[in-house]
Parts: sequence; C-alpha cells; structure tokens
Amino acid sequence: MPKTLFDKVWDSHVVHQIKEGPDVLFIDRHMIHEVTSPVAFLGLKNRNINVLYPERTFATADHNTPTLNQHLPVQDPLSANQLETLERNALEHQISYWGLGHEKNGIVHVVGPEYGITLPGATMVCGDSHTSTHGAFGAIAFGIGTSEVEMVLASQCIMQPKPKKMRITITGQLQNGVSPKDVALFIISQLTTSGATGYFVEYAGEVFESMSMEGRMTVCNLSIEMGARGGMIAPDQKTFEYIKGREFTPQGVAWDKAMAYWSTLTSDSDAVFDKEITFDGSRIEPMITYGTNPGMGTGITKKIPNASSVEGAQTTYQKSLDYMGYHEGETLLGKKIDYVFLGSCTNGRIEDFRAFTELVKGRQRAKHVTAWLVPGSHKVLNAIKKEGLFDTLTQAGFELREPGCSACLAMNDDKIPAGKYAVSTSNRNFEGRQGPGSRTLLASPTVAAAAAVTGKVTDPRELMNT
Repeated sequence: MPKTLFDKVWDSHVVHQIKEGPDVLFIDRHMIHEVTSPVAFLGLKNRNINVLYPERTFATADHNTPTLNQHLPVQDPLSANQLETLERNALEHQISYWGLGHEKNGIVHVVGPEYGITLPGATMVCGDSHTSTHGAFGAIAFGIGTSEVEMVLASQCIMQPKPKKMRITITGQLQNGVSPKDVALFIISQLTTSGATGYFVEYAGEVFESMSMEGRMTVCNLSIEMGARGGMIAPDQKTFEYIKGREFTPQGVAWDKAMAYWSTLTSDSDAVFDKEITFDGSRIEPMITYGTNPGMGTGITKKIPNASSVEGAQTTYQKSLDYMGYHEGETLLGKKIDYVFLGSCTNGRIEDFRAFTELVKGRQRAKHVTAWLVPGSHKVLNAIKKEGLFDTLTQAGFELREPGCSACLAMNDDKIPAGKYAVSTSNRNFEGRQGPGSRTLLASPTVAAAAAVTGKVTDPRELMNT
C-alpha cells in the first residue's frame, strides 16, 4: 500500500494500537528544558520511578535564562529555582545537561540539530510547541504537555491519535529578498491559524527543495502557528550532509546502515494525502504581520485588509487592530518602530545573523531603535565572532547578547515596554507575548534589519538595491 513520508515514520514507531483509540508511539529522542519538566520529574519521584532511557533524553536551559551576564547568579528567584531544579533532576537521572555556561547550551530547538540529536525518520518530543522545528530533517516532531513529558520519561512512549495528512507544495522560485520566514508567514496568512488543525503537514516542491536546512527548520518551526500538529520535509542530500559527523549522529557502519533506511524516507509517488494545497512561490514577497496572531500577515507592500475580506475573523479583527493601533486599509510601510528582536528558535541560527548583518553592513542602527540580537546557541555565537559578523554589527551600532529564548516570550528581563512596537523574528505576536502591552510585528531577519537601520517598517529590497 502506498505511504506518505509521515505514514512511514509514524507506523514504524507504533508499539501498540488501541482499538478506537490512540496509538502508543515509541519516542527516539526527548528534549527537556527548565519550564515544563519540573512537575514531570516530581511525578516520577512521587511514584518512585526512574527515567527509563536517560540516554535518549537531553536537557538544556533556555526559556527564562538571562541574556546578559550569564556568569553571574540568576537574580529572578523563580527562574533560578527552575534552573537549579532542572540541573538537579538531570544529574539524579543521568541525563545530558547543558546549563548556563556550558559550551553546548542554547535554545532546545537550535542545539538539537547542531549536535545531531535530530535525525531523519526519528520521533522527537519536547514540552514546547515549536518542537515541530525538527521535522525539517524528515522526523516526526511535536510538542507535548507536562503530563506527557512524565509519560515519556517513564516509558519512552506516548499515546497519540494519528493525525490526518496534508501536503503543501510550493512551486517555482522565490523573488529576491524573500526568505523561508516569508514563505512560512505567507502560508499561515493563506490558511489562517486554524487551517491545518488536525493535520501533520509535509512540505514539498521546488521552493523547499532549494532551501537550506536552516531555512527548512524555520518553516517547520512555524507549522504549529497554522494549527498543525507538526510539519516535515523529506530528507535529501542536503540533510545528510548537514548531520554527518555531528556528535550524536551514527558513525562508521552505523552511518551506512542508517543511510540505507533514510534514503527510503520519501512519500510514494501514488501516496494519498487527506488534503493537498499548492502555491506559486513567485507570488510571495517579504511579509510582515499587522495583528495579534501569526495569520494576520501581509506582503510588506500591501495594505491591511478590511475585516470583510478576512474569513472567520470579523468578531476579533477590530479588537486586534485597536490593540496594535492600526486601521483597515493602511499600509505598514513607514510605520515607526521602537525595538528589533533577532533570535528565537525560529530565526536564531547563523544564517539568520548572516542575513541581518549583510543588510546592515555599511549602515547605522537608527538612534531611537533598541535592538536585541540574541544567538540561538553558543555555537551560533562563536560562529558570529569567527566569521567577522560581530565586528560588522558593532560598527553598525549593534550589541550582541548571550544565547536564550529572550524576548520571544519575555520570561526573562527582555521585555518590550507597553505600547512600543517591535519588529521580531520570533514566532508569535499574541497580545503581551513580548511583554505586557507590547506590540509585535513578526518578520524575517532581513525585514528586521531594514527596520533597525531606518527606524520604520521598510521593504528590505529598497536597501538591497542601493
């Protein structure tokens, strides 16, 4: 029977099928952090249970870690307690732990691929919704709740109903200045934030085939923002070249054996999806959001849509625009911004910093703009310095922070003040997401760079042409 890529990976991990119920799915790799794991470990302790396969679990500190002076004690008592608890639990259960100051420390969905924890054909979970990032490698990866974190720690399995299957194909070539982030925001704007609810998405077509692995991670990262359980892209030569030789990747004979399996991980030509959607990649331009969910996005040269043209959003549309201080029919071009945030598990990788640096090179940060540039890991931070990006950014008036989730969800001191506008490369623009009363415009690193040097929403292609 013909199978999709999703079917092949899912079915090979089913331990038990519950009649008229969920599947019991074996999990290859489990990643944890300081926020969603403490209660899970407490559950194990109360039941006198150990972690079944500690070598399959990896812990890093990221969500509420400071991005300045990480060598000093964490001042916030709640954050300090969560970090200490994660370290204690990891040591007690012999789990790999990469805390503050560790050379491998960074955002959970950045360090996973960096060290070969993420592999094609694997199942991966984490107590974080953007676990879908790892699907870029042909893995089934999705976020789970705290009780499910406990379940995986105890049994290395999870009970899950099998999602439906959707394929999103984007044909053709992207315009100059259009990035993977723009592709993802375009898809969400077309499907809305609930358009893929109940589905696991496979991305296909020339646009995704030509993307780098880091670009694919950005797209898969944002799958959850259109309601999908996760997203994935079939592994190819780019995938294999990226992961080869990394610390937790198979080596020698084990690599050859793994490659024999990984090479089969494509959807069969006659496989059937529950839903198919196709877009023309040449239609996509640099994107920016204007509202309070990731689906409220538009091409940067276009106007804010009228409520009557936005399917299913009329009841909350005006409330969202009122919160943002915008109006129907307005253009965002030229709108003043106050903050720029480059980072997060969506756009905190070295390619994102290269793109940002390329556009600000030879220019200066606008004087009224506060910019937080936060690498996704120490590996990214070291590459920024090694490649000379740090010097270019410094000359342009920017400062670099230390790795962490930072202003993506404002669980540390990196909070956008109330009423201020931030062009952010993160993944969510909910009310108060980046700080109480903050106003977030989601965009790509290139759009963020253009805003940082002009102090307003700017089409980056204008600066590229000059």
